Amino acid sequence: MRFKDRFRRAMAHAFATGPAATPLSPQDLQLLQKVADAIVSRRLETPAVLLLESSEPLNFLSSQIVHGLRPFLDLVCATAEMQRLASILERRDAVSRLVGLIHTRSTPPRSAGKSAPPLRAPKTGVSS
Repeated sequence: MRFKDRFRRAMAHAFATGPAATPLSPQDLQLLQKVADAIVSRRLETPAVLLLESSEPLNFLSSQIVHGLRPFLDLVCATAEMQRLASILERRDAVSRLVGLIHTRSTPPRSAGKSAPPLRAPKTGVSS
């Protein structure tokens, strides 16, 4: 087999962006919800979403950073959860799922009967 053919076969799926083969497990979803709740409770929605969406093309690299920082993160988080979070972040659909959870947790639910209060028009008259 020629080098060109071997290289082509090896690189056939290197940059594939298709969906994940298996859906996230309930434990993985629960961990992502826990992370989203922690972000929302600290009111870090905007910087977290900005960071996640800007690093989404490099999600595998992000998961490797979590693996590298695990000795430091173990001081504030459970070791098993950090390892599971890093393996979840290796998936292409995990970042968009986490961003969606952050959005749903940060948006207050609206009741069916109530609407937003009307905006007041600014006063245009000049006081004498």
